[in-house]
Amino acid sequence: EVQLVESGGGLAQPGGSLRLSCAASGFNFSSAYMSWGRQAPGKGLEWVSSINSDGDSTYYAGSVKGRFTISRDNANNIMYLQLNSLKDEDTATYYCAKGTFNVRSRPLGQGTQVTVSS
Repeated sequence: EVQLVESGGGLAQPGGSLRLSCAASGFNFSSAYMSWGRQAPGKGLEWVSSINSDGDSTYYAGSVKGRFTISRDNANNIMYLQLNSLKDEDTATYYCAKGTFNVRSRPLGQGTQVTVSS
């Protein structure tokens, strides 16, 4: 059974940083393309970033490019999302996904809440 557990969210000031983690189990993590997505209050799901299985190719939505960094630790089955230069509009629940992030279906995990506020 695929399990994804997100953590690391919290309250940050504008311009601040947070690091999110996604602990994966139940599948061959080191061979999996992985993604992060988010859902802001009152809005739909949005793809944020993806990373290939080796970690040497990364992809970002325009709204976060240059501020967020995706990475992975295949030895420990964990994926990360480093959030820098946070903005109010980054406030959302962040989810990780095995494969591409499907904005039409409910995420598997419970997500981790990121709130950016002064």
